[in-house]
Amino acid sequence: QVAEGQSQEDKEREAEEARKNEVVYEGMTLEELAAKLDRSLNSTISGQGNTFASYAIELGIDPYLAVAIVMHETGCKWECSSLLKQCNNVGGMKSGGTGKCNGGSYASFPSLEEGIRAYMNNLYKNYISQGLTTAEAMGPKYAASTTWASQVNAYINSIKAA
Repeated sequence: QVAEGQSQEDKEREAEEARKNEVVYEGMTLEELAAKLDRSLNSTISGQGNTFASYAIELGIDPYLAVAIVMHETGCKWECSSLLKQCNNVGGMKSGGTGKCNGGSYASFPSLEEGIRAYMNNLYKNYISQGLTTAEAMGPKYAASTTWASQVNAYINSIKAA
C-alpha cells in the first residue's frame, strides 16, 4: 500500500537513497568504500572497487584483505599479471574442473566480474568460513611463502592509507 500523496516510485527512490547512505564498513557507505578501494586498483582491475566492495559486504569478508591478496597475487598495484589479463583470474585460482587458462592448471573466467565473484566465493568458502580471517591465519594454507602474510598486510596498510 502506498501512503496518501506518495507514489510507489517515490517510495522506491527514498529506499534507494537510504541504501546509498547506509554505513557498511568502517563508517563508510558502499559508495565510499568502493571509491577507497578504487584508489588502489590499477591496470586491468581499475574501477572494480564497487564489485569487490559489494561482494565483500555480501559475504562478510574484510574488503581490504580481499583486495590486498589480489594486489599481491596479480601485481595489479602496477600492471596486472597475464593470468588476470588473459583469463580474468584475479586470485591465482587453480582450475579444479573449470575452464583452463591457456591450457594450463589455472582457472579461466568469461568476464572480470565472474573472476572476482569466483575469487570472493573461494576466499569465503576456503578461508573466512573456517575462521581464517587475517593474512596471518590464511598464510600457511594460502601460500608456501613465509613472508606472504607480511606482504599482504603491507598492501592492506597502503589501501587503508589511500
